[in-house]
Amino acid sequence: MELHPHEIKILKVLNEESSPEIISEKSGLDLDAVMRASSWLSTKNLIKIERKFTDEISLDVEGNDYAESGLPERKIINLISDSAAIDEIAAGKKEKNIALGWLRRKGLAKIEKINGKLTITVLNKNETCDEKLLKLLKEKEKLIYDELSPELREGFELLKQRQNVIKIKEKKEICLIPTEEGIKSGEKLKTGKIKTSISQLTPEMLKNRGWKDKTFRHYDAEIYIKPKYPAKKHPLRRVIDEIRAIFLEMGFKEITGNFVESAFWNFDALFQPQDHPARDMHDTFYLKNPESIEISKFDELKDKVGETHENGWKTGSTGWKYKWSPDVARQTLLRTHTTAVTARYLSKLNKNSLPAKVFCIGKTFRNEAIDYKHLPEFYQVEGIVADENANFKNLLSILKIFYKEMGFEKVRFRPAYFPYTEMSVEPEIYFEEKGEWMELGGAGIFRPEVVMPLLGFDCPVLAWGLGLDRVVALKLGLNDIRDLYISDLKWLRESKI
Repeated sequence: MELHPHEIKILKVLNEESSPEIISEKSGLDLDAVMRASSWLSTKNLIKIERKFTDEISLDVEGNDYAESGLPERKIINLISDSAAIDEIAAGKKEKNIALGWLRRKGLAKIEKINGKLTITVLNKNETCDEKLLKLLKEKEKLIYDELSPELREGFELLKQRQNVIKIKEKKEICLIPTEEGIKSGEKLKTGKIKTSISQLTPEMLKNRGWKDKTFRHYDAEIYIKPKYPAKKHPLRRVIDEIRAIFLEMGFKEITGNFVESAFWNFDALFQPQDHPARDMHDTFYLKNPESIEISKFDELKDKVGETHENGWKTGSTGWKYKWSPDVARQTLLRTHTTAVTARYLSKLNKNSLPAKVFCIGKTFRNEAIDYKHLPEFYQVEGIVADENANFKNLLSILKIFYKEMGFEKVRFRPAYFPYTEMSVEPEIYFEEKGEWMELGGAGIFRPEVVMPLLGFDCPVLAWGLGLDRVVALKLGLNDIRDLYISDLKWLRESKI
């Protein structure tokens, strides 16, 4: 029978039932090594591993007070000699009531009416079993129930019925017990009658040919070892980093923005009319404080955007034909898409800045009904390509390459409508688990009504905003995007790096 060096060390010191802690001390192995080697020895029937459960007893808050000053019934006994009228006992009403109940219950006193008064007569002044247990707990701090005498166990049952007197903690003990064969093996190992195996061939053994009389230990690649849980990134963060790397490799530059935005950048700059349903409180989270943001520093741009809404400005459009309100544009809100970030960036470009390729990954907020594919707070990946030679086919190619890099082969585009793009599409990925196509956002070419006020001239600007949480869920094999935000330690520990 082949034995690991750790198994040999244990067999040499395990002569009788013992705990892993004691064996660890005797053998010089750490506790994990003792438990692992004991498990191997158990499969070879050289030792038995038994698990015992027992109660560990200690004093609680009230118990510490009683151990110091005595139980309520003992205090009453100490206040009277043999008998006394209850009304004349100098003790608080609450303590007196508790004490009288326990005095009768434990047979230490009797209560009767004498000369019209309730009188208590002491029957036994000896120390009771629960008092003995209190005294011992104060001295030892902790006791094991299985080691208590019958008298102290009786005291335990009494103290257990009082509130906050004792604490009971279940304690698990592991016992290592050598079998008859294990004891024989241990004796043979001590006398050298069993050859020990080695796990390493050294240069010295090769020189002196000492390896010839050695037994080499086989390696078991499937042997159980205690799992390790090293620190690692959250799966959502890892996929975000992967998406970031994909766009950077495609030549894009990353930009960022604020969660709190004005309606001007979130809606107006994107040619979304001020009476559009998306602006309704049912869809957008508006702030109470601050209620508005000053946009006067964008006066020239503000006038262009306002005029585009009203009559189309120089874009060739007729606009939305309503009176545009700067007050509505000043409203503060939690951004509903990261397109607000790319709109701001677009306003800073000029002809010398082109071509420009940027992307943004960030949280967005919408008043959505929560289900397996919708959350009110979610990540979005946004991007634009501003290039005079760009076209709609380029947009579809960029999105297909992105999803292919993410590992999704089944991608399709459905015609769609958005106030600020034309042509417009919704990219969809086939979700195998649910057997359905999942819409992941919107994409298109910015309309002249968006580009010209922001950029100052007309130019093709490819744009997309994609729901990142849904992509991540698909990537991680999740059916429900809510699982990304549940603190499931098992899932977090077992998720692949």
